[in-house]
Amino acid sequence: MSFVDSSSVNSPCVRNCCLNEQDVCLGCFRTLEEIKAWGGADAGQKEIILINAMKRRKEHGAAKAKRFR
Repeated sequence: MSFVDSSSVNSPCVRNCCLNEQDVCLGCFRTLEEIKAWGGADAGQKEIILINAMKRRKEHGAAKAKRFR
């Protein structure tokens, strides 16, 4: 249970939606399921989505950098 109002957690959407083969948005790095769940998620669920999206963004950056070495 979260004591933070879920409306106070800002969406990571950057209005640059483009899904990859795994249905991950390359703008915000949320999965399609996470994007669909966002509106009904409580603050705790949103925090988990944000953490997972940050991990995916970091992994994507590392993979991209590796290709250019």
